[in-house]
Amino acid sequence: MTHFFRRLAGHLPRVSLWGFIVFLLFSLQSCADPKPAGPGFVRTEGRHFVRDGKAYYFTGTNFWYGCYLGSPGKSGDRARLERELDALKANGIDNLRVLASSQQSPLNTSLDPAISPSPESTNDSLLIGLDVLLAEMAERDMTAVVFLNNFWEWSGGMSVITGWYDGGQFEKRFGNPADFNWDGFMNYSATFYRNEAANAWWHGELTRIINRKNTVTGRLYREDPVIMAWQLANEPRPGQGAEGLQQVEAYYRWIDSSAAFIKSLDPNHLVTTGSEGAAGSLDSDEIYKKAHGSRNIDYLTFHLWAKNWGWYKAGAAAETFPVTVEKAVDYVNRQMKVARELNKPVTMEEFGLGRDLESCEPGSPVTYRDQYFTTLFALVADSAAAGGAVAGTNFWAWGGEAKARHADAKWRPGDPFTGDPPQEPQGLNSVFLTDSTTLAIIRDHAARMAALRK
Repeated sequence: MTHFFRRLAGHLPRVSLWGFIVFLLFSLQSCADPKPAGPGFVRTEGRHFVRDGKAYYFTGTNFWYGCYLGSPGKSGDRARLERELDALKANGIDNLRVLASSQQSPLNTSLDPAISPSPESTNDSLLIGLDVLLAEMAERDMTAVVFLNNFWEWSGGMSVITGWYDGGQFEKRFGNPADFNWDGFMNYSATFYRNEAANAWWHGELTRIINRKNTVTGRLYREDPVIMAWQLANEPRPGQGAEGLQQVEAYYRWIDSSAAFIKSLDPNHLVTTGSEGAAGSLDSDEIYKKAHGSRNIDYLTFHLWAKNWGWYKAGAAAETFPVTVEKAVDYVNRQMKVARELNKPVTMEEFGLGRDLESCEPGSPVTYRDQYFTTLFALVADSAAAGGAVAGTNFWAWGGEAKARHADAKWRPGDPFTGDPPQEPQGLNSVFLTDSTTLAIIRDHAARMAALRK
């Protein structure tokens, strides 16, 4: 409890003493007397999701940039947002994983603009964009999984927030691309879990987002059933190698305490991690299981990245694709086994594969992607139909009507978003409106999953 007071006290310079007292009383009341979620909210019963008395299964995608399109600022394109949402709904895609927090990074491969340009400032237009996104989703009976931080650098996230409170070590160590190394970055990003000042700032952000009143609908976020779940972060990891093993206990504590903090503000919504599964848990099923064993974590997540994990090579697709499928199926089954053991639902919320020869052009062939999606969707739908714990999928990522603007496919501020993060070629893993065969596979899968909602 002492740590709890000390953490909250970190917000005192930003609020009055009376405001702090009101916030504290509200938080304690929420903890002591949680109210059950009302109509429209997704909840869990054992290893299944339930919504309004019916099983809830979904087909979704990653649409993290939705608030950027909804913004009245320079990144905004509300007409495109509405067209994209209509297209998603028409293809049976009704669960969107979206971003609600980004920080201005010194790296030129990160998002610009950011929701938080600095610890003291906020880009209100992007939060209005989030309001617009959620309001438009509500009109289409969609649900949102909202991630609130990022282990990776492309939206600022843990490394940037930590850098604000440790004398700027992030920029000093990783600001020069020639000095950047992924193992060092991962272990630095994981120091966020033990940085009390960084977490105090982040808890202030959580409070502001969760208690926000939507400027379009007038509804508080914490009372809005269009939100299915709050997610601690995109792909939180304990770190890498021996140093990562030393940070595992801090990682567990952070997951449990952060989820508890969110639940103290909002008893209506589910809370989950955003984990990649065993691959983001030092390749340990036990670490993955323990991280999700917290009573404050309602369901499990996992991601599946065949290329990033060295299974699939686009230049040798015929040779590497069969083993990719074999390993992918095994990985999905491993994560579903952990979910069964914990008696909680699980979602496969990131997976993708490049176009043939990693072309970024809309309309280019998607031979192996289509086979990959077909296999994974069948595995998920068959398991769900048999009563398994897996309840939904969010492929990475929705590109819709966008395309790379430059010959090198690099993203530059002001370019349209394709779903691929700024550090990756735009279109690499995007599903475009012109991908007719992929969309047919998605629609068929969505129909199977929707049929289970009974």
